[in-house]
Amino acid sequence: MPNTHDAGSEVSTVWLRVFLEVARHGSFTVAARTLGWTQSAVSRQVASLEAALDGGPLFDRLPRGVALTEAGRLLVPYAETVTGALHDARRELGALREAAGGRLRFGAFATADAALVPHALALFRARHPRVRVLREEGFTPALLDRLTAGHLDLAVVSTTGRAPLESYELHHILDEPLFVAVPDGHPLAAHEGPVPLGRFADADWISGSARPEGTLLDAALRQGFRPRVAHVVGEWTAKQGYVAAGLGVTLVPALAAESVRPDITLLRVRDEGAPARAVYAATVRGRSLTHAASAFLDAVREATAKIPA
Repeated sequence: MPNTHDAGSEVSTVWLRVFLEVARHGSFTVAARTLGWTQSAVSRQVASLEAALDGGPLFDRLPRGVALTEAGRLLVPYAETVTGALHDARRELGALREAAGGRLRFGAFATADAALVPHALALFRARHPRVRVLREEGFTPALLDRLTAGHLDLAVVSTTGRAPLESYELHHILDEPLFVAVPDGHPLAAHEGPVPLGRFADADWISGSARPEGTLLDAALRQGFRPRVAHVVGEWTAKQGYVAAGLGVTLVPALAAESVRPDITLLRVRDEGAPARAVYAATVRGRSLTHAASAFLDAVREATAKIPA
């Protein structure tokens, strides 16, 4: 009848560590001192290893110390591989716990990438330089799909676009005010203080979509007027060029306010009712944050201090 006893499965990594210490020093006494154990305890560990491997003695006992037997010499590289791998695993797990190593995969929508994300990433990099960062940019619905599929640990998203956020764990970042960008010669350019969005009900608007639904211009619909989109322009810097040329006005979220060109003016939109949009860090409900993602979330929250209020 075949022997189904698998001795290797019963080998303790502690025995292997003790074995290597004895082999390294050629002495049970010195190994015991190094490990902080008694000599008899070291002897028992080695005896247990010899019995589990059933390969005979691992050491020849000499008048002064011990020497590896042929079986002992054969075992050394295997014991070093096992204990070395466990040491590396403990080190990497410890680094992961401290967010000093490992990986961070996150995504963000475009205007968050204009200021909020760079500020947060700079803070994160300074604190955790060994973390490998993988970043994606996209619209909120696409980022949520990537999150659900497990390709992202965290996504910075907004309420623009009416994405189904309720099925995710949402970590509130900020309620983002809006600004109306007008050319420098506009009659309201010198206005101080917030302005009602309704003041621009008759204006030509520059927007990334011909329809306001699902865009920042939802704010106009909430104020009771349908904006007249005169120019559909997708790229952010191009929108500014149209405004500067006097071809219309456009809405600018606070996250993008830092990058506005000098020949246009931003007028703060008066909050009437709910905030124009909220920004969240979204994660999959029930899935715990990695240590790196948690540290990045802290950095994002800290970076909000640099966003125009």
